[in-house]
Amino acid sequence: MRTQLHRLALAGLAVVTTILTATTSSATPLVPATSVDGGLGPNFWWGVAASGFQSEGNAPDSNWLRYIEANPDWDRYQNAVDFRSRYTEDIALAAGLGAKVFRIGIEWARLQPTPERWDENGFVFYEQVVDAIVDAGMHPMLTLDHWVYPGWAVDQGGWRNPGMVEQWLANARMVVDRFAARKPVWVTINEPVAYIMHEVRQNDTDAAAMLDRVAEAHNTVYDYIHQVQPDALVTSNVGYVAGAETEVNGPLMQRIAAKLDFIGVDYYYGHEPAEAGDPPRDLWELPIRPEGIYFALQHYSRLYPGKPLWIVENGMPTEDGKPRADGYTRSDHLRDTVYWLQRAEADGMNILGYNYWSITDNYEWSSYTPRFGLYTVDARTDLNLERRPTDAVDTYRRIITHGGVPAGYVPVRTPADCSLVDPPASCDSPVTVP
Repeated sequence: MRTQLHRLALAGLAVVTTILTATTSSATPLVPATSVDGGLGPNFWWGVAASGFQSEGNAPDSNWLRYIEANPDWDRYQNAVDFRSRYTEDIALAAGLGAKVFRIGIEWARLQPTPERWDENGFVFYEQVVDAIVDAGMHPMLTLDHWVYPGWAVDQGGWRNPGMVEQWLANARMVVDRFAARKPVWVTINEPVAYIMHEVRQNDTDAAAMLDRVAEAHNTVYDYIHQVQPDALVTSNVGYVAGAETEVNGPLMQRIAAKLDFIGVDYYYGHEPAEAGDPPRDLWELPIRPEGIYFALQHYSRLYPGKPLWIVENGMPTEDGKPRADGYTRSDHLRDTVYWLQRAEADGMNILGYNYWSITDNYEWSSYTPRFGLYTVDARTDLNLERRPTDAVDTYRRIITHGGVPAGYVPVRTPADCSLVDPPASCDSPVTVP
């Protein structure tokens, strides 16, 4: 399968940048540390992440079920990894790591099956999930929109419909009213620019109009959340694109930065210079540069110095759970990534938390082949959908227990040539390891 959001973010960059305005920053460069001497502290929010549609199964009619039907070369959805029935098991797995945060999505399509009717059973299901998270000693992080909306909204045009914002807000307010008492951290819209790119391709949506509408939706619900839950932490996480972040997510951030309590960053891949005629590559073939997370955090710490930072998603794909061709293991990647988080904190970046994507493998928006889970699940052939631990499970448990990697840790993967990480910043102020 040769689709997916991070390759789409690069391939579809021209779609968005031709209609949007970029931002710039001129902050004084930091003088980087060269090692880590301690962990990230007792108040750091170590977490795991999942989404609704990708994991739940038993999905109601939605835009994404229709997109799957319209693309016969995509994997059929089946029952995803059946989080809907197995959420207590997955929450227990996260708690067993020592995680403090469990991120889930609240699916609009499950809550409002028709424009006129809300389904109380849908709300009860999510209440049970959130209560299980709290009872397990973790804090819920709730995503209002992880790229999925009801089938009836598709029939009305989806985000092409000017009325979509009010429909979206009606659902969002219902969710906030229902869950604010549980004091969740809120993610309003997951990776809005990648969301826009998918809607452009699958629903012939105008990118500029959708950007305006999702920004309006975020800003409006941000204010509503703070009316209902005054001490809430609210964000809309960006899917970071190394070497092009200003162009890709800058226009969005110009519209919503004033209504973010922290900058939520999803980081996966390094810079990949595009060559004319290059065939698209699969997710597990894209460049893994763990030091790039340092520059992603640096970018936003310089651009918005008063805003704390949170890695809302980070992980590494493998092909059907097989070892990567480069020999880099999930444990190696996790330790190296946390090393760079500690380096970033040592250099004065205010990082609140880190969520591993994801607690289990899931449906990666067209395919079950890319595996990101701490626990792997063979959704195609295993009728029992067994959660099997990867090598990174014990690694993450030790990291959480000790608040990071130990003093003196040296990354398995040393920094790449700066042009392959996050230029120009990675070349203007390159990082080194001992």
